[in-house]
Amino acid sequence: MATINRKIIRGRIHSRIRRKVSGTAERPRLCVYFSGKHVYAQVVDDEAGQTLVSAGTTEKVLGEKGKHAANRATAEKVGKLIAERLLAKKIDKAVFDRGGFLYHGKVKALADAAREGGLQTLIWHTQVTKADEATHAPRTGRLRQRVTRPRKSCSSTAVPKS
Repeated sequence: MATINRKIIRGRIHSRIRRKVSGTAERPRLCVYFSGKHVYAQVVDDEAGQTLVSAGTTEKVLGEKGKHAANRATAEKVGKLIAERLLAKKIDKAVFDRGGFLYHGKVKALADAAREGGLQTLIWHTQVTKADEATHAPRTGRLRQRVTRPRKSCSSTAVPKS
């Protein structure tokens, strides 16, 4: 039996998220990536296919060289920096793309820091309000309802002989 590695699983989850989340000029997509050593974030307008702003721990703005790690503290720094740069471009709303990572720890810290920096982020596409539907139309409309089917009986219908 073949084993599946974590990168492949994260890629599948990310592609499933990307089917639901897309960025527009008014509400671009804030996507994050965490390597073993660094934290990266970028804001993308998917309609135009452009990266509006980006930030990462590889930049000199964030501090001393060689002192970075992919932890919550640096994720918060990157979140605040990406919010500052996006607000400088007069954009205050974004859709958050967690990139296949769990919304916990570093990912949550980056999103919270971006919100504290003045950015209004939506975690999921289902949080789009009726007023925003005109400016932001997700690729899929509603979440599909789970179809329930009657269970098959486990007991046999044959009558035992006496």
